[in-house]
Amino acid sequence: MVRQVPVLMLISMVLTMPWIQTLADGSDQLKWAKRVESGKEVVTNLQFYFHDTLSGKSPSAVRVAQAPQTNNSLSLFGALMMVDDPLTEGPEPTSKLVGHARGLYGSAAQTELGLVMILVYCFDDDIYKGSSFSLVSINSAMQPIREMAIVGGTGLFRMARGYAIAQTNWLDPTTGDAIVGYNVTIATYV
Repeated sequence: MVRQVPVLMLISMVLTMPWIQTLADGSDQLKWAKRVESGKEVVTNLQFYFHDTLSGKSPSAVRVAQAPQTNNSLSLFGALMMVDDPLTEGPEPTSKLVGHARGLYGSAAQTELGLVMILVYCFDDDIYKGSSFSLVSINSAMQPIREMAIVGGTGLFRMARGYAIAQTNWLDPTTGDAIVGYNVTIATYV
């Protein structure tokens, strides 16, 4: 087993070299994502749009549970949604797909629309393919601008910490469908 460790380290280094080369040559700057390395820390700023569709034949968010009083509550207190929402470069639904937000959110406030968000934002574009960050926070959805906590991640976002600023770009009050702009700042270690 001890003899295998150097071999495994060598294989790991060879496999990650193309990834390291991509980061070193500056090709990690995309329209929707910017990375800045400073010593031992990398700060990444992401700007994308979250498309939450509750209506139609193929919704990206569905109610999976509710409390007995949910339908009598103005805030839908007790409703729990499971989501697989597309993330795009621009606000248009036809804009370039960069990933998905997967997880759940639920109405956790009785007097306002306060959503507990437990979502993993998974990316499929360029060097971010396979990387994700986790958001666990309260989203006061009726406020014009909301701040939520980034608490971890994988891939390029391993050991992530940071925050997401969300602003509703479009909302259909009849269906609940929404497009939300996200500006995310994530700090990770090199």
